[in-house]
Amino acid sequence: MVVWAALYGACHMQPSKAFVLSPANCSGRRAALLFSERAQFALARKVHSNDGATLGEVFSFLSGLYFRGKLTYARAFDQAVNGQSNISVITAGRGLLPPDTVVRLADLSLFATIPIDIDEARYREPLERDANALATQLPPEGRAVLLGSIASDKYVEILTAAFGERLVFPQAFVGRGDMSRGALLLRAALAGQELTYVPFVGALRRGHRPEKLPPRRP
Repeated sequence: MVVWAALYGACHMQPSKAFVLSPANCSGRRAALLFSERAQFALARKVHSNDGATLGEVFSFLSGLYFRGKLTYARAFDQAVNGQSNISVITAGRGLLPPDTVVRLADLSLFATIPIDIDEARYREPLERDANALATQLPPEGRAVLLGSIASDKYVEILTAAFGERLVFPQAFVGRGDMSRGALLLRAALAGQELTYVPFVGALRRGHRPEKLPPRRP
């Protein structure tokens, strides 16, 4: 369980913004590469060892550009309070975890066995618990920024129940696929320009695919 009181309770000011990142697929092809006992690349060796690897490292490998974009963007615009980051990652079975959480093969195997489905209690209940805890730590004017799929209710429904109108998303996500969102977030982080957010409540979450991003200058 993410003990948000430990993260924020000792602070003299509340965070005005928290980033919530959607999870990576722990049962796909890239996960199979990572889980293989024969894998010799550096990240696999870390995951199979007692030292483990950070959740951010692992999910960036599993999801590639998309998760790397989400994490880079969140870190670029995170408003840390007393050195404590306000970034959390949705997981299957363990609710919200900071991206620097160390995970090992047993943790990832657990994630792989629990569907990201609101009808799955093993996924839903820990996420509800941690989302509600985080919601109490945000001030009334604070916002929880979801960086993930906005058209699906796999986590939007749970998070909206916890945060209400304080749950927001980048407006530019509408109509974009995963890779386009990842590229958009990376560009915004590199440019130091935070995207415009809109509340989920009452928002248009599906739309026409926007034009491709123009080639980025070196």
